[in-house]
Amino acid sequence: MAVLGKIRSKGALLVGAVGFALFAFIAEEAFRSYQSTSNNERQQIAQVFGEKMSYQEFQTLVDEYTNVLKMTQGKENLNEDELNQVRDMVWQTYIQTALVEKEAEALGLRVTDDEVRDVLNQGTNQLLMQTPFVNQQTGRFDANSLKQFISEYKKAQSAAPQQAEQMKTIYDYWQFIEKTLRQQLLQQKYQGLLASCFLSNKVEAKQAFNEENIEAKIELAAFPYASVQEKDAQVTEEEIKAKYDEMKPRFQQYEETRDIKYVSVRVQASSADRAALNKQVADFAAQLASAEDPSEVIRKSGSAVPYLGIPVLKSAFPSDIQALIDSVAVGSTTAMRENKQDNTLNVVRLMSKQELPDSVEFQAIQVGGTDADDAAKRADSIMNAISTDPAKFEAVAKTYGQTGAKQWLTTQQYQYAPSMDADTKAYLTALNTMAAGETRNIKTTAGNIVVKVTDRKGFQTKYVAAVIKTDIDFSKDTYSNAYNKFSQYVSENQTLEGLEKNAAKNGYSVMENNDVRSAQHLIAGIHGSHEALKWVYEAEEGQVSPLYECGDNDNLLVVVLTKINEKGYRSLEDKQVKEIVKAEAINDKKAEILLAKAKGINSIAAAKAKGAQVAPVEQVTFAAPAFIAATQASEPALSGAVAATKAGKFSAHAVKGNGGVYLFQVKDKNSRMGKYDEKMYMQRMAQRAMQSAGNFMQELYIKADIKDNRYLFF
Repeated sequence: MAVLGKIRSKGALLVGAVGFALFAFIAEEAFRSYQSTSNNERQQIAQVFGEKMSYQEFQTLVDEYTNVLKMTQGKENLNEDELNQVRDMVWQTYIQTALVEKEAEALGLRVTDDEVRDVLNQGTNQLLMQTPFVNQQTGRFDANSLKQFISEYKKAQSAAPQQAEQMKTIYDYWQFIEKTLRQQLLQQKYQGLLASCFLSNKVEAKQAFNEENIEAKIELAAFPYASVQEKDAQVTEEEIKAKYDEMKPRFQQYEETRDIKYVSVRVQASSADRAALNKQVADFAAQLASAEDPSEVIRKSGSAVPYLGIPVLKSAFPSDIQALIDSVAVGSTTAMRENKQDNTLNVVRLMSKQELPDSVEFQAIQVGGTDADDAAKRADSIMNAISTDPAKFEAVAKTYGQTGAKQWLTTQQYQYAPSMDADTKAYLTALNTMAAGETRNIKTTAGNIVVKVTDRKGFQTKYVAAVIKTDIDFSKDTYSNAYNKFSQYVSENQTLEGLEKNAAKNGYSVMENNDVRSAQHLIAGIHGSHEALKWVYEAEEGQVSPLYECGDNDNLLVVVLTKINEKGYRSLEDKQVKEIVKAEAINDKKAEILLAKAKGINSIAAAKAKGAQVAPVEQVTFAAPAFIAATQASEPALSGAVAATKAGKFSAHAVKGNGGVYLFQVKDKNSRMGKYDEKMYMQRMAQRAMQSAGNFMQELYIKADIKDNRYLFF
């Protein structure tokens, strides 16, 4: 009881302690819940109409499109710029598709399987022209060829998994094309429905014809705004504010942007670095000039241009090599040349140059065996069978489980390969040099290939060239010295004022970049600066960033966030906004002065007497704004006033324009020689209305309340 009494005596304290513990527990759980929600949100790359998309989902789409590019362009890897382009393309497609699908669902629009089949059977859609299923004779997509391929792929999945794996790349590519085709057809349906809402009529069509074809010849009296001195057109803050209120819709922005200042240092090779590199490249050039096979020399030199040893088009080489290659004699080696644009040293040895087909049609049978001799015997047997009757090629191929079907090979498919083994080199060289109708047995390490060339097209000059292209790079010591100097500058100046004050004496410049968007991937176009961009969107105004090592491993960067421009209307406090508004307000003030000056003038002579610049202007139509040389301005208001004034009449009042105030005398009006086509003009007006509504996607974008978090990931 004593213990119970003691506990009771401390009741208030205990209740408080328990209450605090309970609050701490709830607060901890709430914090964990908030932290979990925050982390989940940071894993969301997009939100459209409240629907979230994770980074993993978006990356799957990026990988899909990347694989398509690799297959169609023959590339093994994409560089940073190419990857960013892919991500932007995928983003735009995803957003546009989501917006249209939402509208289409509300309207009951969809793409049926029958509609897709109709497009495939027509075989003319441009998407289909990019597939391997195009009939080379008709130039149209062959739906039967597609069906045959899909059937063979599904059979191979169970019967020949290795063959199915080889076919999977094309199958995945087709899946991408079909998905894209369905998206395209749905957008066409939606746009078609939207277009049908815009109609024209005979009255509007006739008016449009007159606006384009009735032209006037005038005598113009111009009072340019530039003729009024600035001191006579001073504006008050109240007038600027009033003008801002009038112009405010022009300053609405639909996404947040940031203003920054930054210092960027690009590390460059020192004199000692250049001397060492020149000696090294000169040694490689001497080896290249005498090498029977330049492959090893090119490999050791670290050239950015691989040596394939097969004939390729000029387009396979960098632009500076393309410009040089025709001036090089076959067998000769150029002197070492510096290219300042890409900062490289270059040497070229032209091995051969000849006219060869860009496209080769051929048939092939791959021949294997228990060993090399067995494969060679089988290949000889096939050659004998075909030589007696060339038409038997496909029949013989089928006995070996192959189709032997004709296929086309273009130079574009292989000339950008990063490397090439001896077997592939021999195979492509044979296809390039064989005559139409010729059959050849090509021996490889994996067996033999019997090849027959059936057609050759698009003869062009092809080159076999060995190119040393080496970056003029800096040494580790040079980079270390530059880093230490810049690091000290940044650490000693942790404010914008300090960075600006001490930049020049350190040999640096503070640059400005306004309206940085999270979707632009990079700061000031500097490669590898994504982390700096991410920092910009997480920093506070006035904050100085850490030192970033970026670029192509050659750039040092520090950033200061100077201003956050929120979504909505830019305020008058914005420097750029105020400059625009003030200039317009000053022009209004000048217009008032000039309109007062022009009041009561009723002739060109009277206008000239008051200081107007007088000149004839011809071919003034309502449809096109007149360009006035005296004010260097395009003046739609003047064109409208002229159209409303009869021939022989003087302007009823002065016209306020973009570059000045105008009076005019209409000397003559006539119609251009042209026949009025009512049907054509009605169609044109409907198209014009549709073009005016062409920003419907922007309207859908605004309503969708899209959240773009790509900057967190890329």
